[in-house]
Amino acid sequence: MTRPVALRILLLAAAIGLVAQALLLDNLLGINAPILAAALLGAAFVLRPAGRRIDPLDLWLPAAALVISLSIAIRADPTLLALDLGAACVLLGASIAAIAGEAVTRRSAVAVVELALIVLGWAGIGILRVTAALRRTDRARDDGGETALARLPGWVAPVARGLLIAIPVLFVFASLFSSADVAFDRLMSRLFTWQIDLGEVPIRLSVAFLIAWAVAGLLAVASGALGPAGDGREPPVEPRPQSLGAAALGLPDPDRSVAFGPPVRLGAIESATILVAVDVLFAIFVLLQIAYLFGGQDTLAATGLPYAQYARSGFFELVWVAVLAGGLLATVHAVAARRSRVLVGAGLALAGLTAVVLASALLRLRIYQEAYGWTELRFYVLATIVWLAIGIAVTTVLLVRDRMGWLLHGLAIAAVAVLVGMNLVGPSRLIAEQNVARVLDPSLVPPDGMTGLDVSYALRLGDDAVPALVSALPALAADDRSELTVRLLTRRETLTEPGQTDWPSWNLGREAARAALATLPQ
Repeated sequence: MTRPVALRILLLAAAIGLVAQALLLDNLLGINAPILAAALLGAAFVLRPAGRRIDPLDLWLPAAALVISLSIAIRADPTLLALDLGAACVLLGASIAAIAGEAVTRRSAVAVVELALIVLGWAGIGILRVTAALRRTDRARDDGGETALARLPGWVAPVARGLLIAIPVLFVFASLFSSADVAFDRLMSRLFTWQIDLGEVPIRLSVAFLIAWAVAGLLAVASGALGPAGDGREPPVEPRPQSLGAAALGLPDPDRSVAFGPPVRLGAIESATILVAVDVLFAIFVLLQIAYLFGGQDTLAATGLPYAQYARSGFFELVWVAVLAGGLLATVHAVAARRSRVLVGAGLALAGLTAVVLASALLRLRIYQEAYGWTELRFYVLATIVWLAIGIAVTTVLLVRDRMGWLLHGLAIAAVAVLVGMNLVGPSRLIAEQNVARVLDPSLVPPDGMTGLDVSYALRLGDDAVPALVSALPALAADDRSELTVRLLTRRETLTEPGQTDWPSWNLGREAARAALATLPQ
């Protein structure tokens, strides 16, 4: 890494750190999240080394990172926010490595974990390497860093200069418009009025420094610090797709001459036997499900439980069964000495039987929700079932095509797709709407089900649930209506505080909550 590259890294990291503290401090997470994600990806793109291109199989990573970070500005759901935030961070790290020219998706699972740890290490202490490079006195050019800005279109610099010149002109016109129009003045106040106490300057600078510290390490990765391209040598050959089992067992890569013997090796017969035995057990369970859960046989005589109580139990366990069955299938195929028809057939049978197990879990969960309503835990169990169902389909295809080494890749992409789907649905909104519908229409509740609305739990769902709760007020009992009204009015006051209304905190769910709360009496 040369001095010019290190200087650009530090300048971009400092700029992102300053912008991040302004957008994050005293503000909730909202539209500021995708703004910062886009800024980080843009800086990484500018710093990418010459001659390195993002692998075609990795093009989905930056897009997924932006979509997930944008979801933070759409949903006001605490649990979903945590999932989105974690997924966005992982996808941003993977995207930066991909922009630097490192193949991510086509790597084996072990190699992906290794790359993730390296990127994480650079985010932690990479700035030390950058500052060390900045102190160098040599004038050696880094082809990747020197030509990064030169590769930008010729109109970029003129546009930037024009914007700088236009700032004071825009300020004058904006002041005039604000004086002339109250609505425009309020809009400008929300967009540009930031009240900064001088006493907060040390805290803000500290936060900016910490963010810039991590960003500098990530941008160093983007500039090619992981590979020889950062030293001006030829870019490394992208790793070929390698079986997950081969990678986990240390089998040789086609591009390497050193081979390592696997610690465990199962013969084809042994592997098939394991799966066949599991298939038999699963088949017995499935037959019982067909008879009693799906077929409506007398559960009271067989189990001592009425059908409703029988059907409302065990869905958590069945989900774990499906997870472990997938792990077993992947492990057995990874350590099998060779692929045989029996092994493939047993694997396909296990996948099919697991699908029936998932259907049983889904039916049990539905009956339980009909009786007791929705909760976050039940929603995320449902999302897990959907993810596992996609995983079963992916597993079936990979088994037939002998591509089980790509199983974890398929599951990871399916997890991102399910997470995007959850953001589109909105767990808190759905849970509140479904539970409120049970209050408004008691016929939706079975005779032995639970009626009413758990006000305390509903208020913990987040702002996405507020519109549904407001609509439920007329149908609630007097005590519940009084408690809910007081809590909603308190929330309305909270949503008018500066940290909740400044534009960096903009969030679609909170805006919908404000609109619903505005209909309540003063």
